Amino acid sequence: MPKAVAGPEIERLIQLLARMPGLGPRSARRAALQLIKKRETLLAPLAEAMRVATERIIVCSACGNVDTAEPCTICRDESRDPSTLVVVEDVSDLWALERSGAVTARYHVLGGVLSALDGVRPEHLNLDSLVARAADPAMREIILALNATVDGQTTAHYVTESLKDHGLKVTRLAHGVPVGGELDYLDEGTLTAAIRSRTPF
Repeated sequence: MPKAVAGPEIERLIQLLARMPGLGPRSARRAALQLIKKRETLLAPLAEAMRVATERIIVCSACGNVDTAEPCTICRDESRDPSTLVVVEDVSDLWALERSGAVTARYHVLGGVLSALDGVRPEHLNLDSLVARAADPAMREIILALNATVDGQTTAHYVTESLKDHGLKVTRLAHGVPVGGELDYLDEGTLTAAIRSRTPF
């Protein structure tokens, strides 16, 4: 077991940073050292921002997004199409779609996907409120923007079944060749999906 090279406060900072996605023990040590070196310009403002975030960030009761307002900024945006709902697994997926600028609809965050292996069942997801939102007479289409994984597709099928009595158009994101992609570098599953989802030129 490696010896501690700093006091318990610094070691705790390193341990907490190491829990972040993409940061292992070495990266966490480098990040901690950078924060310590720049205490006034980086560490103190970061600590203050995290304190404020802890106090003010809430989960939107309408869609499941995170924000500092209830309902969230996206739900309050009157320019969004109220007849279309984009269903995503996590807030990170919502943010990714927003970065693309391709979505003008509203969102619904499930908070995960069904997974027998991980013990995630329908009652663990934000599904009841999705069905309730789908009952809105203004609703016309549900776009399933779920990951193309086994669990993502299982969840997509479950959601589709849950919504079949609402008479809504249920669509999913296209699967296949990414823009700028070369066929030689794609896996067989992606190529198969691309062939099956081919469109007129």
